[in-house]
Amino acid sequence: MKLPRVSTVVAAAVLAPAVLFPSSASAADAPRPTGLSGPDTASGSTPDVTPGDDGVNGGPGNSSRPEAPEGQEQRDRAEIQKILDDKNTGPGVREAAQQALKGNAAQLRHFLEIDFPKNRLDDLRVKVSQYMNRGGPAVREAGGKVLEGSEADLLRFLSEGLPAAQAEDADRAEIQKILADPNTGRGVREKGEKALKGGAAQLRHFLEAELPRQRADDNRVKVSQLLASGGREVREGANKAMDGSDAEVAKWLAEGYPAAQASDDRVALFVALSDQNTGPHTLDAAKKALAGTPADVAQFLRDLPKLRASDNRVKVSQLMETGGPAVRAAAGTAMEGSDADIAKFLAEGWATARAADEAAAGKPADKPADKPAEKPGDKPAGQQDQGAQQPQTVQPAALTGTGTTGTGTTGTGTTGTGAAAATGALAATGTEGLGWEAGGAAAALAAGAALVALSRRRSAES
Repeated sequence: MKLPRVSTVVAAAVLAPAVLFPSSASAADAPRPTGLSGPDTASGSTPDVTPGDDGVNGGPGNSSRPEAPEGQEQRDRAEIQKILDDKNTGPGVREAAQQALKGNAAQLRHFLEIDFPKNRLDDLRVKVSQYMNRGGPAVREAGGKVLEGSEADLLRFLSEGLPAAQAEDADRAEIQKILADPNTGRGVREKGEKALKGGAAQLRHFLEAELPRQRADDNRVKVSQLLASGGREVREGANKAMDGSDAEVAKWLAEGYPAAQASDDRVALFVALSDQNTGPHTLDAAKKALAGTPADVAQFLRDLPKLRASDNRVKVSQLMETGGPAVRAAAGTAMEGSDADIAKFLAEGWATARAADEAAAGKPADKPADKPAEKPGDKPAGQQDQGAQQPQTVQPAALTGTGTTGTGTTGTGTTGTGAAAATGALAATGTEGLGWEAGGAAAALAAGAALVALSRRRSAES
């Protein structure tokens, strides 16, 4: 009766080791969860087991997605940070990288593999577009050819095509600047315009080879022109420069010519003032110019025709108020016309109208030789012997109330009407007291005459 019971116990004892202690071979063949470390079999230690790590009760357990190798996330973060530290990183890449750094390992890897190449290509296209917007025609043309190309095309343009196109645009801009200079000579202008129609090679050839040669030729042409048309100082300097080298000619045009022209301009100013009929507007402007720079004197000479025209209108206005009937009528007609009409009236019409008034008043008409328009002092400046000055219209001698100084062209002797004669003549024509202020005109006359005499003496000595 006890045998079966003993047999059961023995059988349990025999089977227990096999159930409770599996063999080491079976344990080694069992699969491990991905991403978890197995026990250190060499040391024989037993790994710590945390509740829930077996996938039960909320633990991660075995995941269906393989995890990144250990340390990959740190390497990705370091790589993205390196991209951000690069000053050449574009705004699109920079924004996406900063966003990726806020994410997990998967987002870091997605940025490096997908977002980074795409955003870098977009940034390169933006950069090329910016160069095109602020570049010249060569940059715009070269950039347009690669804008829709690959990343390699864009990088090649930025490293090679862009510098070459910028150089071409710089040469083109330099030539355009030369052509815009009003002092550029005819030869340089023709060659420069031809070069602008070509490419980079033609532009560079003009600047390096043709420009220096053509500029030297143009300089000599300009000096030759100054020899024929300049004042005394300019002619002397130009004559010396023409005997020198191309460099000496260029230096004289840059330095010697402005100084010589300034000297000749002052002489021209005093010569203009030496005319006894110079009016108040001209005198005031001349005084300001003499107190200023050479540029002010040159501007005065350019304004001289307008200043004289203004003075002429003042004279005609005076005649309209105080002249006889014929003078008033003729002066009124002239005032309705141009400056040329005013000048013609003072040079011719005034004498005719005055003669008509004198005849009506019973005064004998002047002899033809004594007509105011034919007296030396009443001739427009430029018709008197004062050098190559600009023509001017002058005040008739009767407007001064004293007569005209000078006989012929030498400026010697006095031809006047006398006090008694002046009284009768001016009463008939109504022009008494119409002369300019004597002080300023006399001073200008003396200064101008002295300078002219000095100039003539220098000419005689040379």
